[in-house]
Amino acid sequence: MLFNDTDRARIAAAIAAAEATTAGEIVVIINTRPHRYAATMLASAVLAAFILPFAAVLLGWTPSQLFPDWDSLDAATREAHGIEAFAAVQALLYLATLALVGFARLDRILTPRGLRRDRVHHAAMTQFRARGLTATAGRTGVLLYLDEAEHVAEVIADDAVFKLVSADDWGATIAALVAGIKAGRAADGLVDAIGRAGAVLAQHLPPRPDDVNELPDTLIEL
Repeated sequence: MLFNDTDRARIAAAIAAAEATTAGEIVVIINTRPHRYAATMLASAVLAAFILPFAAVLLGWTPSQLFPDWDSLDAATREAHGIEAFAAVQALLYLATLALVGFARLDRILTPRGLRRDRVHHAAMTQFRARGLTATAGRTGVLLYLDEAEHVAEVIADDAVFKLVSADDWGATIAALVAGIKAGRAADGLVDAIGRAGAVLAQHLPPRPDDVNELPDTLIEL
């Protein structure tokens, strides 16, 4: 467990304090569930089943190592047995590789970092829409999304914020999020990042007289 009740209270207080200085609405989500990369598992199994038998043949493997009476068989039978043996080896390699990559959780290691970042971005965008950040009155929702397993952070802003705040302005916020996780101080990192995000929003979106709190201030843990 990354957070205790005291941490959650600190984070909620930090969100409330940041929103008191701006018309922006801040939502903080942290995902602690590891991602599974099914495409990587399947691709690894297919490549192993395709490449390893051919490599074995090039290194001198022959079906005679599976069939003791290979040399005494007629040509047609040897051809049929050779195809059967090759197909059987491919099927076994496919299943063995799929099981190894899946049970040993090698799919994350074998997946390029760029694809893993894309997975986090897609998850963050899904949460952005699902949590109502596109439904605020002034379109001022801002999502701070942190993926603990991948050590990747995203800041996603709705239209009104996006028009006023450049992507570079969120650099310190993202750095604080990631640094907290890497240092084992996730709560401190989130509190720091929330304060920085609030400061950015306050510069461009000061609070309105009729401003109300439209989104929950509590930490959302997935």
